[in-house]
Formats: sequence, structure tokens, C-alpha cells
Amino acid sequence: MSENYCPFEERDRDRLPPILNHSLDRGPKLPFPSYGSFISTLNHKRESGSHSLSSPLLLPAVKQVRELPPICPDVRQKHRITIDVLPPEVKARFVSEPIIPIRTKSAKEFQYVDEVERATISGDWKQVHDFYLTTFDSFLELNGAFKVSNVPFNTIEDSGINIKFVSIVYDTLLHTPADTQKSVLKGIINSLLREWKGPRTKDDLRAYFVLVQNPQYTSPATYVIYAHLLRQIAALAEVDHHFLMHWFKKLPQKRFKQLVERLQLFITTRLFPAKPEELPPMAKCSWWIPSATKVLSLLNAANSISSPPIIPFTDFYNLTLDHIDFMEDYHTWQAHGNSNRFSFCQFPFILSTVVKKAIIQRDSEQQMISMARQTLVDKVSRRQRVDMSLLFLNIKVRRLQLVSDSLDEQTLKKKLKVTFVGEAGLDMGGLTKEWFLLLIRQIFHTDYGMFTYVKESQCHWFSSWKCDNYSEFRLVGALMGLAVYNSITLDIRFPPCVYKKLLTPPIVPCDLDTPVGMANLTLDDLQQLMPDLAHGLGEVLSYEGNVEEDFYTTFQVFQEELGVVKSYNLKPGGDKIPVTNLNRKEYVQLYIDFLLNKSIYRQFAAFYHGFHSVCASNALMLLRPEEVEILVCGSPNLDMGSLQRVVQYEGYSKTDPTIRAFWDVVLAFPLELQKKLLHFTTGSDRVPVGGMADLNFKISKIDVSTDWLPVSHTCFNQICLPPYKSKKELRQKLTIAISNAEGFGLE
Repeated sequence: MSENYCPFEERDRDRLPPILNHSLDRGPKLPFPSYGSFISTLNHKRESGSHSLSSPLLLPAVKQVRELPPICPDVRQKHRITIDVLPPEVKARFVSEPIIPIRTKSAKEFQYVDEVERATISGDWKQVHDFYLTTFDSFLELNGAFKVSNVPFNTIEDSGINIKFVSIVYDTLLHTPADTQKSVLKGIINSLLREWKGPRTKDDLRAYFVLVQNPQYTSPATYVIYAHLLRQIAALAEVDHHFLMHWFKKLPQKRFKQLVERLQLFITTRLFPAKPEELPPMAKCSWWIPSATKVLSLLNAANSISSPPIIPFTDFYNLTLDHIDFMEDYHTWQAHGNSNRFSFCQFPFILSTVVKKAIIQRDSEQQMISMARQTLVDKVSRRQRVDMSLLFLNIKVRRLQLVSDSLDEQTLKKKLKVTFVGEAGLDMGGLTKEWFLLLIRQIFHTDYGMFTYVKESQCHWFSSWKCDNYSEFRLVGALMGLAVYNSITLDIRFPPCVYKKLLTPPIVPCDLDTPVGMANLTLDDLQQLMPDLAHGLGEVLSYEGNVEEDFYTTFQVFQEELGVVKSYNLKPGGDKIPVTNLNRKEYVQLYIDFLLNKSIYRQFAAFYHGFHSVCASNALMLLRPEEVEILVCGSPNLDMGSLQRVVQYEGYSKTDPTIRAFWDVVLAFPLELQKKLLHFTTGSDRVPVGGMADLNFKISKIDVSTDWLPVSHTCFNQICLPPYKSKKELRQKLTIAISNAEGFGLE
């Protein structure tokens, strides 16, 4: 679904109306004690006497209301939008800081007065109501209430806002009478109208930072106000976004997640409203979704620069978007890039892996169809016979020459049809999967020499031996691409940095001499492959003594290749340059770059081009490295309860004693045994992108003696169970089978 991000004509712009409620008319402003001192008093949440916003707000159009400038970014580069971390020297040009109103009572004077407790008991909410009335009246008042002091805060790391106090005030707000809650919304409207002028100050940013945390925005009745707040935040300058991003990073995880969830709910409700009459027509508020998505991108950026991330990146997926016309959105992005024509593909963090996989597959299919159409036209023009099999990649292989026969295939961007020479059988998916499993098993075997197995991390890595032909590495990359294209989950154990390298760059460069796969990798990346070596290099970095005298190391590394130890200089003359306290960071970074990039460059470049020969799609620009891994290898998150709901039975029914015993045993298994069961049955211990339903898992009855162990057919995701007489017997036999199976299980 596309949204227009350009300005509307004057008559179509939304105005931000105030809430009209005669009972909320303000008298003269009264000074009110600083509610920084109110922390101890507002922390009492009471079940009794709580109130909520019980009725929808009436927001009539009002004439002569200041209109808000629409968002219309002018970014036309064709790459995904990111919030880059600006260098520290970049400073915003702010006007002089305004004088913040000072509240009269100190924290010490006010800490013994439990206003909320007293209001809950007596029903007199005047003191509390006056606080909310005053605080949310303007940006100055917001800073007066929540700013730690009147001292300027000029760093991106410290907002100067009392986050704990903001949380208490908002938690308490939801338990105040409806008129107090409405007064807050009315104050926000007035603040937004009053403050939309001139350059931004840091105090303006602090006010936005406070206002966006308001929990009232979960109600559609507040969405008009919420939308205008998001619009103003989205339209801020990049340097302002930089400050907000770092302030968001400092929020507690609970508050951060609530912010993300409110924005997701706002987008979902605007796309698919339960009661359309509650919201303005889409044509009049098409800027709502772009504004919310851009603000969400600030939170995503804050999450990305946090180590570890505040929440999983998957929490930014909006699963509602699985049901829109995402190919139209993708084509909009292809045609307009990151211009003023909004598309969700500009913000790929919001699209689930399911959507991204579907886009890649459909984009590849369209490319394949175009190629096939051109081939058909060429054949017809030459009056040659047309063979419809050209729409498929028909692979004929001999089991004893599996790799060499597979290497003969050139045009890989097609649906697979596999035939084993000398064997009867029509490929309905099983032969294709068997071909994948056999090839992967052979290529990754240590005796084959292409990959080494690192026991510490249980990962495979590229052998650094040099040769004249790297076509087999290209085949492995193509296999991974074909797995994505044909929805096959591969049992490959690469460290995460491989997927970073596959997306460096995400699109194959036009210039064939441009290096590929040379990612910027760190000690953390090495840790996931060679933890012992990473630990040693970390000790070099943290060593407090004399590195040169105590380690006696130079800028030279040694590597074993086919039984021969070879030395390599990390930089010219490296064997004569000692590692010292001053240059040890450079040494460690060059060491990492050599191991993970330079020493295996030719092998990885062939692998990279093999993968991209199949998945040559601009949609790869939408992917994170973790998502590429999930597309190839599946998700590690198992849910056996979901598998039980979608499993198919052959010879059994779900009420048979053997089946009931099977699920009692499997659901009680520890995670490690559940993974072994999945690996035993399917050839992989991971779940496809579409979830357990995409496994087509089958349990079949086999009429043999109960002395037999269960057997599996991994090509069909099938496990065969004898009719065991007891749960104890089933648990024993199943555990033996899955714990002692290798490769594809017992067949």
C-alpha cells in the first residue's frame, strides 16, 4: 500500500482543533510546586477510585487555527533510509535557551504530601488537576516540570529530562478523572499550535521527547492529536533526530517497547480501522502513516546502536503489512526510491521476513519470466521448436558425480526439477530436497577441503588454500540462493559475519573489479567464529603492562594451509614492526580483517557471486544479515505446540494412543532434544520463514515390531512410528533414534 508524502492543497490540509469543553476552561495560571518532588507521592497506583477516558473526544473543525507544515522530505537516493550516527563535532544551531518557569515548592517541602493518595480517598482531585493543567500548557511548562535543572544539557547522551518522573506522571494520569485527562490533551493541542514556529531549541526537543511518551495515544479518539505530534517530530532536522535517537536509547526497556507498540498500533489502525467512522478519511490524512513510520525509524535506529539491542529487531515488524499489496509498494520504491513518494520499503525494518522473502521470490520469478519470454521470442523468430521445459531448471545428476554434474548448470534462476540418472521418480519436491541435502553434506565434509569446521563455535569457515578454480564455492553460493528461491531450509552452520559479507554490497557492482564481501568486521564478529583467538586479542587490547616487551609480537600472522605454515604481513614490512601499546588497536583490526576478509577473498567472492546469480534482486537491500540467515537456514525459534496443530497423519489419527503419547513426550522434551527430533525428521533443526505450517510435517504408521526404532524420510519431512504400547517405550525408542542419527537421520 502506498501513501502520498507530498503536501496537500490548502483546502485539504488537516487542522489541529482544540478540545471544546466548557468545564475545562482555565482560570489565571497559578504557580504549582515542582513535580520533580512529586515522585514519592505519585508512585501510588490505586485500583479503587481509578478513572479512564470513558468517552470519545469530539474534535470539531475550528476556523482560524494555525496550520502545520506538511512533511515532504527531498531525499532521492535509491537506498534504504537510515538514521546515520553523526560525528560528535556536529552541533545543532539552537537559539538561546528560554527561561524555564520555576515552580515554588521544593522537593523537601512537598515530599510528605501524598496528593494522589488524598485525592483518591477524598475525591478532591483539584491539586492534581491543576498540576496537569499547568504542566501540559506549553513547551516551557513541560521543561519546568520535567527538566532536571535549568542547566543546559548539550550532549546527545543526556536529555536532561527526569525519565523516572515522566513515567510516574503518565502512569498516574491514566488513573485520574476524565476531565483531567481531557485537560492534558487540550494542553497538548495548544502546545503544538503555539510552538510551531522558528528554529528548534533543545528544550523544544525535550518537550517532544516527553509528549511522545504519553500513554493516552492508544485510543483512536486521540489519534488526530497524536498524528500532528508525530508530524512535527518527523519534520525536524536531521541533527534534531540525532539527539532524539540517543535520548530514546536511554529509555527503560519497558517504556521503549511501549513507544514502539503504540506507533505500530497507530499504523495498523490507520490501515485497517475497526470503526472507520472514528477516523478522518484516508485521503485527508495520508501523511499519518509516513509520519508515524519515520518516528518509528528513530526508535529502530536507537535500538540498532544499542549494545545489546533494547528489544529484538523482530519487534519492529508490523505483521499487518503482510496483508497489503507489498509488491505494489516495492514497485513504488523501485520507481521513486527514497523520494517524496512514500513506501514501506523505504523503512525495511517494519517489513517481516515473510514479506521480504515473498518480494525476493516474486521479483526473481518476474525476471525469470522475462528471460523465458525473450527465449521463446528468439526461438519462434528462428522457427525453432519451443520447449516449455525451459521454464524449469531441469537438473540430471549421477549420485557418484553429484558435484561435477551440478556445476554444469548455468541458468539457475528457475524452479528446480531434479532427476537422478538411472532412477525412476517424478520430482514433486522430495528429489529436489534430497539433491540439496546430498550436495551440502558432501561439500561441507571436512575431507572435501572447501570448508573447515571450528569446534569452539560449531561453525564452518572457508578454507584459505589457494587454487586456480573457485567454481565450487560459486556453487555453494548458488545453492543458498536456490534454497531461498525454492523455499528449502539448509542445514548450514556459518557464523553471522558471512551474512554481513553477503550484503557487502547488497547489489552486485556493475564494475567487476569492485571488491565484494569486504565487510567492516569487529572483535565481536571474530568471537562468534574463533572465541579463543578473539579472547586473546581482547587481552592484548586491555593489557595494562608493556605490550611490546611482554608479548613480543609483530604485524605478522602465521596460517596453516594444507599442512604448510605460511607467514603474512598485516601491512608492508609488518614482520619488522613491533606491536606496542600505541598501535595495538591497529594490529587487532588488521588481524581481524586478514582472517575474515583478505585471506579468503577469492573463495568468498566466488561464493558471493554464486548467491547473487540467483537472488539478483534490489529486494536484498531490504534485508538485515540476520534475515538472510533466516531465509537460508530457517529460524532457531521452535514452537512444538504450533507443529502439533498443523501436523499431518498417515495411518494414525490425532486421538490414537501412540500419537497422544508421542506429543506428551515431545512437548516435555528439553529444547535440545526437540531440535534433534526436528533435525532427525527434516534434515534441519530450524523452522522455515513461514513457521511450522510450512514444514509439511507428517507422522506415519509403520506396521513393524515395536522393537524397531522410529525411522524418518527427511526428503518428505516424515517420521514413521511403530505402534508402541506405552509412553515409556515410545520415549526410550524415540530418544535413542534422534540422539544417534547423523545427516538426514535413519532411512
